[in-house]
Amino acid sequence: MNKTLKISFALKNTYRVNSILYALKQTLLIKMILPSALYGVKGLKIFANILSALWEIISTFLGKAVYLGFIYLIVANGYNGAFTIRELFLHMLLFLTVIGAFLNTNLFNPTKEKYYAVFLMRMDAKQYILINYGYAIVKLIIGFLPFMIMMRSMLDLPVWLSVLLPFSIAGLKLFVAATSLWDYEKRGLVYNENKLGKFLWAFVALMLILAGGLPAVELAVPQLVSTSLFIAFVPLGIIGALKVIRFNEYKEVFKDLFAQTQPFTDRKTQAVRKQSEKYISTDTGITSSRKGFEYLNELFIKRHKALLWSASKKITYVCVVLAVGVMIASYLFPEINGSVNHLILNWLPYFAFIMYFLNRGTGFTQALFVNCDHSLLTYSFYKQPGMILKLFAIRLREIMKINALPAAVIGTGMSLLLFVTGGTDNVLNYAVIIISILCMSAFFSVHYLTIYYLIQPYNAASEIKSGTYQLVRVLTYLVCYYMIRVRMPTIVFGTLTIVFCVMYCIIACILVYRLAPKTFRLRQ
Repeated sequence: MNKTLKISFALKNTYRVNSILYALKQTLLIKMILPSALYGVKGLKIFANILSALWEIISTFLGKAVYLGFIYLIVANGYNGAFTIRELFLHMLLFLTVIGAFLNTNLFNPTKEKYYAVFLMRMDAKQYILINYGYAIVKLIIGFLPFMIMMRSMLDLPVWLSVLLPFSIAGLKLFVAATSLWDYEKRGLVYNENKLGKFLWAFVALMLILAGGLPAVELAVPQLVSTSLFIAFVPLGIIGALKVIRFNEYKEVFKDLFAQTQPFTDRKTQAVRKQSEKYISTDTGITSSRKGFEYLNELFIKRHKALLWSASKKITYVCVVLAVGVMIASYLFPEINGSVNHLILNWLPYFAFIMYFLNRGTGFTQALFVNCDHSLLTYSFYKQPGMILKLFAIRLREIMKINALPAAVIGTGMSLLLFVTGGTDNVLNYAVIIISILCMSAFFSVHYLTIYYLIQPYNAASEIKSGTYQLVRVLTYLVCYYMIRVRMPTIVFGTLTIVFCVMYCIIACILVYRLAPKTFRLRQ
């Protein structure tokens, strides 16, 4: 057992350290000063080990702090005074704990580390799984415990309940894991937390609705009931732990899991392609009368129409329903009109964050790579400056169309809301709202296609293998998140957005023309 423990943690740390070193080597500027024999440099390995240890500590505590803080902010500010903060917190934590027990099992997550240990290194499957699963459960309890105790006074919770809750959360996870093992023994079906069925997704959606929706209509699980359930999760966890410890068929379970997930690189590529093929038209009658890259692009768009447009259409339908719903609410409850009008005229920067989430840039570029560029990048003519810029412009036009559909609905809906909630003294606000929302959409279209051409993060297995690409995505998120805090008149922010978008498009085209011939290539 001790040997397995040492090898297990050594393997996990080595995998993480090598990932850090690889990410550093793939990061712009940093890779220029790092030596070629990166993995053999002792100093860098020590640095990577320090980062690995810091990440282990941060992952233990930071996620739990954010999770509990998020729940507290919602219950403290999102509902009226029908219930105490303590009652709402326990209500929401109860349903979210149920969701987490199914979506974040750890035991049924087929990671590469598990594959390497159990099948390549031939470690004892049961010992390896129990050690790592036990460590994950202990880390979960340790991560939650200090924050639950710190929040005790804020929630007016008794000390014993604050201490109990982390064990309750862990207990339900253990019991759900045990029920999955019982189900495997009975029916031979393996639970995979990364591939949930439609019924389980429906159950998760129902739990989310109950968690956030019941307090909105002044209903909540009574504190006595929620507390009793949390207490019951502890003995259930003990029962689950006994089953997890006594189960002896872990190797067979993971054989089935990895057969589903196909851990080999070439099989993974096939899996990605197979997933895409579900949405690709096989109609042999699809053709085009255009020439050159326009011909290639039109065929691609027609055959991948469902893949590229389905999400955009669904988002658009939701936006229409929301806009109509708010308009009806403004008619039924006139007292909210002033607040809505003020928000529209001063909170336009908030929509930069919303448009960040609604854009389809990442999905579009991945579809381009998997179903087109993956093969064509092997030809030299495909990487000539003129050819690259021409195809970039064609693709930019298409992705802007896809992202513009929900953006146009959002912009038009906001202008109509502004009008029905009292209007504005400056009629330019109506046009600025629509155009600025469309420009935000255009910016994200240009941005993601540009970094795709300038960084090209995918390898032959369609995996993202670029630290720079990941860094740019994180920075993009942080900037958009910061915009939530900006308060600026619509006419000012909208005008700045339009000017910025035009300038960004011009700069992007210049960079793609000059740099993409060197950067637009398959990663090794």
